[in-house]
Amino acid sequence: MIDYYRVADAINYINKNFKNQPSLEEVAEAIHLSPYHFQRIFKEWAGISPKKFLQFVSLQHAKELLVNQESMLSTSYETGLSGSSRLHDLFITIEGVTPGEFKSQGKNLEISYTTFDGSFGHTLIANTSKGICHLSFLEKPEESLKVLMGHFPSASFVNQESKMQSDAISILKGNWNNLGQVKLHLSGTPFQLKVWEALLKIPFGRAATYSTIAEAINQPNAVRAVGSMIGANPVAYLIPCHRVIKSTGVIGEYHWGSTRKVAILGWESGQLKEAV
Repeated sequence: MIDYYRVADAINYINKNFKNQPSLEEVAEAIHLSPYHFQRIFKEWAGISPKKFLQFVSLQHAKELLVNQESMLSTSYETGLSGSSRLHDLFITIEGVTPGEFKSQGKNLEISYTTFDGSFGHTLIANTSKGICHLSFLEKPEESLKVLMGHFPSASFVNQESKMQSDAISILKGNWNNLGQVKLHLSGTPFQLKVWEALLKIPFGRAATYSTIAEAINQPNAVRAVGSMIGANPVAYLIPCHRVIKSTGVIGEYHWGSTRKVAILGWESGQLKEAV
């Protein structure tokens, strides 16, 4: 419990002093520990390094400033960074987007979307000019559309079907001839993108475990984090998060319902057997 309170003191110190961008040594001194011992217990209790935690705190503050229309330069200084390049590096490292892209929140981006009744229920699919950016199975269509719009709050939305959507829909209906023509437009952190890329490598009709995915991205101890990123997948089926199961063989949860997950896996297994 002593270590817990030390870590709590360190978190409070970083929250109060992040604008000064304190070093590891400064935070360790404030809670009366050696830098080595502090680094070790902080990572054990918080799950990330003190430096990474400081970056997350700084990033959150920078986001609030940018949303309130602060300039890049003033946001940098208000966050305790030496200039716009440091702010750029911070956003790229954690968010996978530039500060400008975050600030625009989809401004000048047109997204086409449509709904249809597919093999696995009522479905919403959307694309930008670059590729499919969203696919979800609907229980409440109006809420699913709100989720899509929440990802791109400043974008314009058009309710119409596109060629990209048609190619993707044909895959959902079992026609694999257009697989190579389907492009994805994803926005996420570097860690999210690594996880989603690993999912794309799971063969059709097969399954992988959460630990297998963690090992595939060279993060064998990050199984829980991998699970969270799988749950955040914005493009159902095309990024096959449904193919990830627990190491015990239990199917596990699915963002669009565990029953649907079982149905999809069963359908894929059937398709595979028919092709043999």
